[in-house]
Amino acid sequence: MEKIRLAIVGVGNCASSLIQGIEYYQRHEGSEKLGLMHYDLGGYQPGDMEVVAAFDVDKRKVGKPLGEAIFALPNCTRVISPQVTNSKTTVQMGHVLDGISDHMREYPEDQTFIIANEKPCDVEKVLRDSGAEILLNYLPVGSEEAAFFYATCCLNTGVSLINCIPVFIASNPGWGRRFAEEQIPIIGDDVKAQIGATIVHRALTQLFLDRGVKIDRTYQLNTGGNTDFLNMLNQKRLRSKKISKTEAVQSIVDYSLDDQDIHIGPSDYVPWQKDNKVCFLRIEGRGFGGVPLHLELRLSVEDSPNSAGVTIDAIRCCKLARDRKIGGPLTSVSAYAMKHPPEQVPDQIGRQMVEEFIQGLRER
Repeated sequence: MEKIRLAIVGVGNCASSLIQGIEYYQRHEGSEKLGLMHYDLGGYQPGDMEVVAAFDVDKRKVGKPLGEAIFALPNCTRVISPQVTNSKTTVQMGHVLDGISDHMREYPEDQTFIIANEKPCDVEKVLRDSGAEILLNYLPVGSEEAAFFYATCCLNTGVSLINCIPVFIASNPGWGRRFAEEQIPIIGDDVKAQIGATIVHRALTQLFLDRGVKIDRTYQLNTGGNTDFLNMLNQKRLRSKKISKTEAVQSIVDYSLDDQDIHIGPSDYVPWQKDNKVCFLRIEGRGFGGVPLHLELRLSVEDSPNSAGVTIDAIRCCKLARDRKIGGPLTSVSAYAMKHPPEQVPDQIGRQMVEEFIQGLRER
């Protein structure tokens, strides 16, 4: 089967984990299915993809072979595959726009971005010349202008978009309509982790409700030491992120929690944590006879491989949609894989919808 041809904007930790993971499953083809929700998805296996174009703005990555750039600072995720052979592409200079927060210039070079002194490439030409089918958006949180720019490039070139960040594109009716009119599949917005803070919070919220417990208040606080957490110290960049994470949990509850009773979002940057993310979660409620109970949980995960475990399914579902000539937002896959999809549904229903989509029993 032909490879799925990917383009990536933002060669950070998430891109590094995904690319290393593709290599890992190519080397363990047929024998190592650990860590996958689907090994074979519609005929596509996890190794059936290659990155044919990549864009970044950091001088340590631009102009470098992708297999080298994914290990360059400030990337700090765990190494899965030290040798990467599944891409021969060179990282191109992207467009900075609002992709880098000003406060990040105040931090040591090994923790932050350093803008390359290069002229931005012609993104649309690179996408066309490379034959890319799907663009993965891994820009920093809060990069609205940049995200809209790359989404427009996709519309102009016929390339699908998987929007892994909390800028509302697939879930925005206007953008969704534009992708539908051009018959281009799009998945988004804001990727869920495989076993991450949001998916665990949703599962526990559902458990409380299924067992008849009235939820009174809840919080989710997260710390980490990668550039994502450093970027999110700028509260102005967090508006859509907090909306995305809060709605992902609030949508499970069939009554509205007061804004003062639900707090979900990043908490702080701890440099020595690197790509390890720690979630502190609390749910307070009342059970039988109105008697109070509460749950507290601490979850520690390697952040970027956690997202790659979901993205690798989203890629293959997007490819199925392209094979089937389906355009516009893929509601089933987005509900399954994203925190802020066009349509929020409970996770078990989202998974059922995706299985139906994979089998061809559901159009989108």
